[in-house]
Amino acid sequence: MPPDWILATACGVLAGAANVTGGVLAVGTRTWDHVRQSYLVAAGAGFMLAAVILRMIPESYRLSNPDGAYGGTFSVGLLILSGYLLVHFAEHVLLGHFHFGEETHHEHWVKPVVGTTALLGLALHTLFDGVSIGSGFLVTPTLGILVAIAVFLHKIPEGFTVASIMVAAGRSRRDAVMSATWLGLVTVAGVLGISVWSRAVHIALPLSAGAGLYVAASDLIPAVNEAKGVRKPLAVFGGVFLFAVTEAMLESLGL
Repeated sequence: MPPDWILATACGVLAGAANVTGGVLAVGTRTWDHVRQSYLVAAGAGFMLAAVILRMIPESYRLSNPDGAYGGTFSVGLLILSGYLLVHFAEHVLLGHFHFGEETHHEHWVKPVVGTTALLGLALHTLFDGVSIGSGFLVTPTLGILVAIAVFLHKIPEGFTVASIMVAAGRSRRDAVMSATWLGLVTVAGVLGISVWSRAVHIALPLSAGAGLYVAASDLIPAVNEAKGVRKPLAVFGGVFLFAVTEAMLESLGL
């Protein structure tokens, strides 16, 4: 096991716990504050975009192309694209319809099979979440922590989504929360998996970077753009600023 696998696993557990929190909020008697969630989605989008574009993608090329060979460059690009397309397939082909952070109740009934396909589709997404956290820690602790924060910020809306779909599919509230819990466990499994097979980090990091790019640009940003006014779109810039501040703080601590 790599030296930072315990910290990586702890971050994965925290991210998984956020999934469970989202599930509990979806089935709770009190209405979840959608305004608060929308700002969380917006900030998470900005933070994740910055983490993927400024750190994960450059590190992917550095790991696979120490000599700058074109062949390796092409392979990294193909892996990033593959990660992007895999999440697209899981969320919009396997699921058929997906809207991140949606709230669906019994009055918006869906077929029971939709709950199962939603869980399977989001499981691939959350597996990449865990792999990205573990891969980041295999490169540097700073990258691992930055990726973990980026993942954490969208985990509550993710758990909220799957639990809402489960309720609308006629499942019990317990099943809805368990589905969010399952996503959290898959996240931890992704962290542990890449920690065990750490030699595959040069493949896992660009794959998870592509998946993260999809989540930020194709899931979170469109959800933000549906909002009226400029406050939520501006929160995306706040997420980018938070990334820059967090990175500077971690580097000042010698991480």
